[in-house]
Amino acid sequence: MNELKVIGRERIGKYEFTGIEGGFGENKKAMLVKDIAEIRGRPVFKINELINNNIKRFKDGIDLIDLKSVILPKDKEKYGFTQNSWNRSSNIYLLSERGYSKLLKILEDDKAWEIYDQLVDNYFNMRQAIKENQPTLVAGKRLEIMEKNAATRKANLLYKIAQATNSETSSQSLLAQAAKELTGEMTIPVMKRKEYSASEVGELVGKSANMVGRICNRLNLKAEQPGQNKYGRWSNSKSRHSDKEVPQWLYFDDGVKAIRAEVNKQPA
Repeated sequence: MNELKVIGRERIGKYEFTGIEGGFGENKKAMLVKDIAEIRGRPVFKINELINNNIKRFKDGIDLIDLKSVILPKDKEKYGFTQNSWNRSSNIYLLSERGYSKLLKILEDDKAWEIYDQLVDNYFNMRQAIKENQPTLVAGKRLEIMEKNAATRKANLLYKIAQATNSETSSQSLLAQAAKELTGEMTIPVMKRKEYSASEVGELVGKSANMVGRICNRLNLKAEQPGQNKYGRWSNSKSRHSDKEVPQWLYFDDGVKAIRAEVNKQPA
């Protein structure tokens, strides 16, 4: 393990934290979970709990270091810990950039990624690039991050629109565009599926739409919202009694077959 060095208080935008180098490599930046929790507005023990519950995902010495096992208690003040906070903590985690990105996958929310963008730009990478007098690297890194984030947001928006449209053709086209934003390739589905409402399925199997829905729920045919599977997909439609859009499960042929098979098993 490379020698740890506290480089003082750092400020990135409105966020202030303890700047630390080393541990994961010479001049490599690291962040205390204590500071990450404060920036996120969450209790430290909650973040530690998330890490400990997913500890198999984190590699010791690469993703995280437990300071309680590597520094002397007398040095705790340099890292912003009092004797009381040091004694109360079972773990005092320090995360590398890689470890922080793994934590974000567990947190998985827009605020976490927004903060991460700022820290990557201005803390983990930018300071070292400036120190090495590499303005091209600085600009390139920032541009790369901005482009990836923009593509991901656009793909996510296209996906949500695709799931909300009632037109299968439009939906498939939007999904293809979303795929292109993420992979650079336009993947156009070649199969167009026929869709049935619960009422239409009821007419085919001789049951009410309400009964079709109950059978569907009992068989657990529906995908999570928004989404689809081989039995059908979620779509938004206007409510009968208001202008508000409500989610509606539309059945594919496999969904109709599953309902029909269950109906045929029931006694007459």
